[in-house]
Amino acid sequence: MLQTLTSTSVLQRVGTALSDPTRVRILVALRDAPAYPSDLAGLLGVSRQSLSNHLSCLRGCGLVVSVPEGRRSRYELVDPKLGHALTDLLGIVLAVDPGHPVHTGPPDPAGNSIVGQS
Repeated sequence: MLQTLTSTSVLQRVGTALSDPTRVRILVALRDAPAYPSDLAGLLGVSRQSLSNHLSCLRGCGLVVSVPEGRRSRYELVDPKLGHALTDLLGIVLAVDPGHPVHTGPPDPAGNSIVGQS
């Protein structure tokens, strides 16, 4: 039985999903259109096993659903509002301190360097 969540529990689940760069890239890809796992794996350059693990996490967080289509399953965002929220989040401009340890990681999902941007 599915349960509907609202408020802070939704934000916690979104935070969990966004804490991993591969999951962020999956969500951004699904924001544009539903997709099959094999297509997502190719698009993101990850193994099918890795993608499967990330999709399982995203399903567990309640952010994506699997839609059976014959012998295949297509994945899509659970709510169109999530796509709009992702678009809004991608448009946020942050004021960052380049010396802070959190800014020494990899580029953002769009491939932009986050270190030293103003």
